[in-house]
Amino acid sequence: MTLLDYLIPFALALGVLIVFHELGHYLVARWCGVKVLRFSVGFGKPLLTRRLGADGTEWSLAAFPLGGYVKMLDEREGEVPAHEVYRAFNRQTVGKRFAIVAAGPLANLLLAIALYWGLFVYGSEELRSRIDAPAAATAAAEAGLLAGDSIVGVEGESVRSWQELRWAMLQHALDGARIQLSVRPDGASQVVERSISLAGTSLEAEAGDVLDQLGLRPIRPHLPAVIGRMIPDGPAEQAGIQVGDRVVAIDGQPVADWAALVEQVIASEGRTLAIEVERGRDRVAHQVTPSIETVGGQPVARIGVAVAEDPTLRERMFATVRYGVVEALGKAVQQTWETSVLSVSVIGRMIVGDVSWKNLSGPVTIADFAGQSAKMGIPHYLKFLALISISLGVLNLLPIPVLDGGHLLYYLVEIVKGSPVPDRIMEIGQQVGLALLVMLMAFAFYNDINRLISG
Repeated sequence: MTLLDYLIPFALALGVLIVFHELGHYLVARWCGVKVLRFSVGFGKPLLTRRLGADGTEWSLAAFPLGGYVKMLDEREGEVPAHEVYRAFNRQTVGKRFAIVAAGPLANLLLAIALYWGLFVYGSEELRSRIDAPAAATAAAEAGLLAGDSIVGVEGESVRSWQELRWAMLQHALDGARIQLSVRPDGASQVVERSISLAGTSLEAEAGDVLDQLGLRPIRPHLPAVIGRMIPDGPAEQAGIQVGDRVVAIDGQPVADWAALVEQVIASEGRTLAIEVERGRDRVAHQVTPSIETVGGQPVARIGVAVAEDPTLRERMFATVRYGVVEALGKAVQQTWETSVLSVSVIGRMIVGDVSWKNLSGPVTIADFAGQSAKMGIPHYLKFLALISISLGVLNLLPIPVLDGGHLLYYLVEIVKGSPVPDRIMEIGQQVGLALLVMLMAFAFYNDINRLISG
């Protein structure tokens, strides 16, 4: 992927999220009768400006794109003509000011709901929640889970795919508690309950996937080691191997299935292999020297062959997950709410030290995810957009001065005490909030750079 493959999806996502956030402020401000002077996407010097509407609102695209703002008529920021004083933001009731400020983050949450709703109605092909044999001494093995078991529920909540299973387990992982899984054993119609302990699971990137930590892995199909396709002039073709050959041994070691073939080739690290194949009634030996390719930044040995296709494999491994229009809306609201709660929980655990600050990501990591999800297809990109929209909404609701949540905190204090927070306290709060925001951005950029260096 080129740099543009990351920058274009990132810029598009950023633009959509900023516009929706600021539109929330703008629309509610207009609904409350407040005059809007400027709607800006980005900060700094305006690159493009147009005046539209009866109020002559400036719609601007500015030089620094990481954010935006809606500037309203306000006596604290300049002289206001007497005939327009009633339209100034500072003259509105605390309830209206609260609604205008809260509308930005809420617009991001509503966008996430809309995206999830569309995706749930459209449906997607997802990996079934059927597990492979758990490794010994893992939590899954201790819970009595077996190869072929299908996990159909977590703590009473239905699970229809591997993705839903991961999400359900992730929500409980922070507590490290023991939870109940509803399991349908291989070949059975009855569902049984299994208790699994989440103690010791971690959200740290170094710990890997939560399901993998528990010993839960999707079942690996047993595919015969039959060559279905070959890369022209690849190592296998050069050695004389043909389509339809069944690999029976490598360096004298029997090859049980395709997965074993792949594992033995990778383990060779490019060393020449003695590969014995079954061709009709004959057995033929070949000397094959794998080529080394870079996959995910790591060198991997390959011989240039692909497995013979099994027409029933996709149906056995994947399921189409789709919801009705009304059910999808409820599911979308639930997904947005649960993601928001999990985000707040993780932030809280970062503050108390239970979760590492290494999990904080900046624009470089977000751009990477944007590019990768866009490459995987529109549904994956929209899921990424919904997740980032929730993150932006939650972040802006945090009670940090400078952010929307800080202003909402001031208004709550005003409601309780019956008068506005003194200007001096607000000024100090702005300075503290700005310092916190700069510190968070520094952490995020540091983590981004560290990930780039360490891979």
